[in-house]
Amino acid sequence: MDQTTKPRPAAVGRERDQIFAEPDRPREDFNFGGETAAVFDDMLERSVPFYPEIQRMVSELAVDFAADGSAIYDFGCSTCTTFLELAKGLPDDLSVRFVGIDSSREMLEVAKEKLAHESFRYPVELRCEDLERGAVVEDCSVALLVLTLQFVRPLRREALIRRIYEGMRDDGCLIIVEKVLGESSTFNRLFINHYYEMKKRNGYSDLEIAQKREALENVLVPYRLEENRDLLKSQGFRHVDVFWKWYNFCGILAMK
Repeated sequence: MDQTTKPRPAAVGRERDQIFAEPDRPREDFNFGGETAAVFDDMLERSVPFYPEIQRMVSELAVDFAADGSAIYDFGCSTCTTFLELAKGLPDDLSVRFVGIDSSREMLEVAKEKLAHESFRYPVELRCEDLERGAVVEDCSVALLVLTLQFVRPLRREALIRRIYEGMRDDGCLIIVEKVLGESSTFNRLFINHYYEMKKRNGYSDLEIAQKREALENVLVPYRLEENRDLLKSQGFRHVDVFWKWYNFCGILAMK
């Protein structure tokens, strides 16, 4: 091997997700600790439909709104995959800083390793904070909530969106990717069934799907698409649109 070539660490978030593969696994709520952090990138790629395309679309839209001298925030940044993808499309002469906020120290440790390995060239601040307790948002042109808002307790979501809005520059944007409920019980059942079929195609067993569903039952609380739209409008966002949807997943773009 050429000594100038940096080998990618095999254990930096790239282990295969087998967390729910054991039949005798104790039943407990899903969490974002060390066990999850070690396999999180694989989990997302196999569990979220069109995940690479979502990352591409989120990054393209973020670049469209990123303003010189401003900050790009990722709330629930996990392992900072989005920062790495987004940075590829930024103009060379654009000066921005990145702020990643996550409640899991283990996720942030993986993020630090990934950013260092990729020689991330922008100023970046990683903060371990609970979004439900408040987060300082300043001079933000782009805010990201990628598969994050659904884990915030419903009673706390309005305050979080309001903090983001108040810390955002005029004409800034908020990009949300969420699981959503169908508009009817029939749609909801069909969408979820097809989602589980996708997970099976990606190598998850019926046992893994069932055990993860139980673990997420009290942790992930999805809204209907219209409820998310109303939430954003109620906190001041002028324009709200859907940029992507697949069964029970959607991407929403909101502009201040």
